[in-house]
Amino acid sequence: MEVLNKLYEMTAFGAIGDDPMTLVMLALALFLLYLGIGKRFEPLLLVPIAFGVLLANFPGGNMAVTPSTDIIEHMTIIEIAKEYGIMNMLYYMLIKTGLLPPLIFMGVGAMTDFGPMLRNLKLAFFGAAAQIGIFTVLISAVALGFSLKEAAALGIIGGADGPTAIYTAIKLAPHLLGPIAIAAYSYMALVPVIIPLVVKFTVTEKELKINMKEQDKLYPSKIKIKDINRTKIIFPIVLCAIVSILVPSSVPLVGMLLFGNLIKEIGSDTNRLMVAASDTIMNAATIFLGLTVGATMTAATFLDKTTLLIILGGFIAFAISIFGGIMAVKVHNLFSKKKINPLIGATGLSAVPMASRVANDIALKYDSKNHLLQYAMSSNISGVIGSAVAAGVLISFLS
Repeated sequence: MEVLNKLYEMTAFGAIGDDPMTLVMLALALFLLYLGIGKRFEPLLLVPIAFGVLLANFPGGNMAVTPSTDIIEHMTIIEIAKEYGIMNMLYYMLIKTGLLPPLIFMGVGAMTDFGPMLRNLKLAFFGAAAQIGIFTVLISAVALGFSLKEAAALGIIGGADGPTAIYTAIKLAPHLLGPIAIAAYSYMALVPVIIPLVVKFTVTEKELKINMKEQDKLYPSKIKIKDINRTKIIFPIVLCAIVSILVPSSVPLVGMLLFGNLIKEIGSDTNRLMVAASDTIMNAATIFLGLTVGATMTAATFLDKTTLLIILGGFIAFAISIFGGIMAVKVHNLFSKKKINPLIGATGLSAVPMASRVANDIALKYDSKNHLLQYAMSSNISGVIGSAVAAGVLISFLS
């Protein structure tokens, strides 16, 4: 009996029985794994996050991230590893320092073509309009009792950019990192569901049939870029200088995004750097980001009223951002002969290129010749920059 008792104590059954809410978190982890594997919703991020939740909530594994305290803040990385385990070491070394989101932005930049945006700069302004969801939810969250820093971290979910949401949460509300990350990446994964839902109630069939190529023929642009390759090299350098002067706090994100894009556009001379940024570094950063963020989500920190409000607020921020971009296009069409399809405004999110593909698919349902992808990418890419700048503004004001 003594041997059997020791074997029982060695297992996690007793700890799970003492805290049944752990079963809820394990069920959530399995559900997120189902979404990532079975439904293929952002599997590159949702699978590591879900597995991190799974690891953190099996008692005795010592894989859950311990909330920040004065004691931990003054410990070395080696001391944290010995005292709290390797997951805490990774979290405080890679996440708490804010290292991984900029590295992921560098990889995103190395995989992004700014060409569509540069050819249609006018459409890029709708990416800025789509950031309205961030500030609308920020104000609403403060009214519901969140602190200004917490409200800002919550509102940034409306930018539909996971790394930006995580970076903002690290800087302003690290105790809310787990639910904010889950909300941000879950809604990014649900872009194919949320955009059509908002479009259904805000855009008419006549507007959905606006053909951008036909509009270009009727009203051709007066400005032509003669050397697009040279322009794509100059653009990240100039934009980085402008952002660094106007919003310095956004440089860790925007600067790394533009650096990644620059080494891509230079060509063969920096091809090895581009491959490292978009492949090796990006993949490693994504794995560690997902696992460590997931490990912050234990029953004690996740299952409360605040978490539910964050998930609801994130959805509202997301929907309002889409709505804001659509309304901006509608206002433009009232005063311009050259009409723009409102679907382009709906892509002013940072979910690149998923939002653009969804908008293109919707347009093709109403007109098989109405290919919007290149036009939608203009607003979509500017949304990445816009959300990072918005995050920088909030961090600058509230830090």
